[in-house]
Amino acid sequence: MRLAFCLTLLALTSMLHADDKDYVLGPDSERHEGVPKGTVTHHQWKSQIFEGTVRHYSVYVPAQYTPDKPAALMVFQDGHTYVSETGKFRVPIVFDNLIHKQEMPVTIGVFIDPGFKRETLPAERGWNPRPENRSFEYDTLSDQYARFLLEELLPEVQRSFKITDDPERRAICGISSGGICAFTVAWEKPDSFRKVLSHVGSFTNIRGGHAYHAMIRKTPNKPLRVYLQDGSGDLDNEHGNWPLANQEMAAALKFKGYDYQFVYGTGGHNDIHGGAVLPDAMRWLWRDVR
Repeated sequence: MRLAFCLTLLALTSMLHADDKDYVLGPDSERHEGVPKGTVTHHQWKSQIFEGTVRHYSVYVPAQYTPDKPAALMVFQDGHTYVSETGKFRVPIVFDNLIHKQEMPVTIGVFIDPGFKRETLPAERGWNPRPENRSFEYDTLSDQYARFLLEELLPEVQRSFKITDDPERRAICGISSGGICAFTVAWEKPDSFRKVLSHVGSFTNIRGGHAYHAMIRKTPNKPLRVYLQDGSGDLDNEHGNWPLANQEMAAALKFKGYDYQFVYGTGGHNDIHGGAVLPDAMRWLWRDVR
């Protein structure tokens, strides 16, 4: 079955837009002497909710974490691209710097890759080989992925670490199809997640996601805070136009009076612009929880 999400996976690593050069990483994405360094551990998980799938995931724990005080939580889809310290997002470095400066709360990060439909995982994490269950998990408009988080994977993490149950201190993030997935989780379960960060989100008709802007307008407001990032050089294919779709999402959120931020640039379907603005996105998302 030919789906454009296969192309988006490749695009995230290879598709550069002419104006991507305008976006550079700032000091919050770099290591600094004297900043306490958190720890990152890597794990595997075999799911029952997504039966027959296995996946990689990682857990970041900041140096300031103590078990007597439940930490805030942030979950990342396509976790490999966010947890890497050599890519564009470099979340462990950004978290270390912002937590140290008290510009975000002490936050445990959980970085989850999509499911592979096989018995054993590829040795290396990344976009290739393609996780067979990615589009089903991320692009489907249902509560199944939220249930996977809340009933399976997060309870496993909470066996080792104290994480808050306060939805105002729980955020979720993703790129491309992972971006719409993040929004879907919070939309379906606002009592568990109320902060959303979407990078070049696929709010297009891969599996019905183009309906969200109309659903937002017609549904009573939910207690969400939403940060959207996209660029004019994003994708345009048989599933829709990504820049227009993100503008429609922003317009719907504005119409309904949501607490939202839309950062629209000139870049393509990749992590370059999103990585450059990530520290500011974190400060905005967590501005009242520090």
